[in-house]
Amino acid sequence: MCSIISKTHYHLGQLPLKPLHSSKREYGIGRVKMSGRMGVVCMGMLAPRKFMQRRKKLEVFKDAADEADQKNWRRLMNQIDETGSAVSVLISEKKANHTLPRDLILGTLVRYKQLKRWNFVVEILEWLRTQSWWDFGKMDFVMLITAYGKLGDFNNAEKVLSLMNKNGYPPNVVAQTALMEAYAKGGRCSSAETIFRRMQRSGPEPSAVTYQIILKAFVEGNKFKEAEEVFENLLNDENSPLKPDQKMFHMMIYMYKKAGSYEKARKAFAVMAERGIEQSTVTYNSLMSFETNYKEVSNIYDQILKSMPYFRCKELVSDLML
Repeated sequence: MCSIISKTHYHLGQLPLKPLHSSKREYGIGRVKMSGRMGVVCMGMLAPRKFMQRRKKLEVFKDAADEADQKNWRRLMNQIDETGSAVSVLISEKKANHTLPRDLILGTLVRYKQLKRWNFVVEILEWLRTQSWWDFGKMDFVMLITAYGKLGDFNNAEKVLSLMNKNGYPPNVVAQTALMEAYAKGGRCSSAETIFRRMQRSGPEPSAVTYQIILKAFVEGNKFKEAEEVFENLLNDENSPLKPDQKMFHMMIYMYKKAGSYEKARKAFAVMAERGIEQSTVTYNSLMSFETNYKEVSNIYDQILKSMPYFRCKELVSDLML
C-alpha cells in the first residue's frame, strides 16, 4: 500500500494508477488534486524486515532466588542513574535491608567500570574506604587509582597510591600505569614520563597497556622524538618480552601524520604487514586520511581489496566517504 502526502495546494491532473482488478487495460487513470510538496510513502517499505528485527534476549536464571537478586540489582542500578548519586542509594538500601551483599556491591562496581562511568566507581569506592564493615583491599585500591587515572585526577591518584603503600600493598604495574595515565590526561606529560622511566629502571615491568599510554602521552604532548625512541626500542630489542602491538602502530602512524613524516608512516604500515600484525579499518583510515599522492591511495586501496573480506572492505569504503 502507498500513500501520497503533501502540504500546500497543488494540482497534478492525471496520475497513472494500477487497476485494482485485472482487466485488458494495463493502467487506470485517476484524477488527483494535491496540496503542495508531495512525497510517496510505501507503507510496505516502512515495515521492519525480519532479519533487521532484534530478537529479545531470553534470560535464564538459576532459580527463583537468582531471578529475584538480578531484578533487585537492576532496580538499584536504575535508581542510581535516576538520582545521580550511588552512595545515597546504597545507604538507603542498607537501611532498608540491614545489609548490603558483597556480590551486589562488586557487581555494581564492575558494571560501572564496563560502562566507563568512572565518577560512580570513585564515589562508591571512596565511601567503602570509610566503612568499617568493608575490608578495603589491594584490588579496591588499584580500581580506585585506575578510576582517578581515567578521570585525569592525578592529585587524588597520588594520595590513594600513598595510602596503598601505608597499608602494606606495594604498587603493582596496574596501579603505576593508572597513575601515569592520570598525569597524561591531566596534561602533565613530564610527570607521566617520570613514572614510566622509573618503572623501566626499578620496576614493576611496564605492560603493553603502559606502553600504549606513554606513547599516547608523548604524541599528545608533541614529544615525537621520545615516542619514536620508545617505539624503536620495542621494535628492535630482541631481549624485550614485549613487541609493538596494533594499538602502538596506530598511534605511531597517527604521530607521523601529525608530524608530516609521511614516509615514516608508510614504513610503519609496511612493518605491520611484515610482522603479521592485523591491519584493521583504523589502520587504513589512519594511513589514507593524510595521503595527497593519488597513486599511494590507489596502492593502499588495492591492498585493502586483497587483504580484507568483502563486507569489511565495504564498511571501510563507506567510512572513508563520510
